[in-house]
Amino acid sequence: MKCSASLFRFSLLFIVACSSVSCLASNQADQKEQQTQEQTQQDKLSVLLIDGQNNHQWQLTTPVLKKILENSGRFTVEVSTTPEGIPRKPRVSTGKDQQKDDVQQLKRWEETVARIKREAPAQWKAWRPDFSKYDVIVSNYNGESWPEEVRQSFEKYVSDGGSFVVVHAADNAFPDWPAYNEMIAVGGWGGRDENSGPMLRLREGEWVEDTSAGRGGTHGTRIPVVVKVRQPEHPIVKGLPQEWMHPADEVYGKLRGPAKNVSVLATAYSEPEQRGTGEHEPIMMTVDYGTGRVFHTTLGHDVTALQGTGFQITLQRGTEWAATGAVTQPLPNVKWNDHEPTVQKP
Repeated sequence: MKCSASLFRFSLLFIVACSSVSCLASNQADQKEQQTQEQTQQDKLSVLLIDGQNNHQWQLTTPVLKKILENSGRFTVEVSTTPEGIPRKPRVSTGKDQQKDDVQQLKRWEETVARIKREAPAQWKAWRPDFSKYDVIVSNYNGESWPEEVRQSFEKYVSDGGSFVVVHAADNAFPDWPAYNEMIAVGGWGGRDENSGPMLRLREGEWVEDTSAGRGGTHGTRIPVVVKVRQPEHPIVKGLPQEWMHPADEVYGKLRGPAKNVSVLATAYSEPEQRGTGEHEPIMMTVDYGTGRVFHTTLGHDVTALQGTGFQITLQRGTEWAATGAVTQPLPNVKWNDHEPTVQKP
């Protein structure tokens, strides 16, 4: 009996010891996994994506842009939405042709405008993003001017070595802000003309400044376009096909601006038969501003355009390059289509 009791106690101690060792090993494994996850999170680049006003559907495109960046595994993305802008006045019939629905629509617009005018001053006063907290700022914004304090903070952030990514209509914004126009190199609309700076024109393989008079900013019909890489050794586009077809988008043309410290990475031909310029328009650029880096893509009109595989890859790589000056993301294995757009769901 004593032998059996001793054996029982020994077995019990052995089980407890094994259990303790197992728990310890499990805890150590959990701690290691947590540390790995925390380290991975720390290694990611922080992005602030700004939206809130745009003549494009930012409410639809911002979530897609955010997902594209996060899909790379290289970024964490926060969104900062500015106060609401005043919507365009609806087009309604007048005089005897005016309908009841027209009157109601106009009344709703007037009520919305009155509400925004009441609320906006306090909201703008409260909107003070801390740019210094982020590795890179991405703009999906095209609206009214930012408060002077925010503009000065942004200028300092970029010129002191910060990073900025301009997407599509963000290059329509702030025509009267000199520093912003230097950051984007060229932009369109908003009253831009020859006084805003030259257009960039490709002549015999070289980029020249076209100072001829005329408004800045135009685009033809949205159709699939061929993207042509012009600097194949640049880290953003290195390893990509020399040409690929992008889904239906607006090819911005006649963009004008200071055009300083700019390097054109890729172009798209603006088809004259589709109300285009008949020029190879710059659609991807890098810009040096102070000690900061800027990546500017004119593509990305809507969700359809954001499905472009090439757009997604260059946005991911361009954002990393802006933030760090290098690209560490491996190129994905893509089967590029020859005669139709190569697309993928973000």
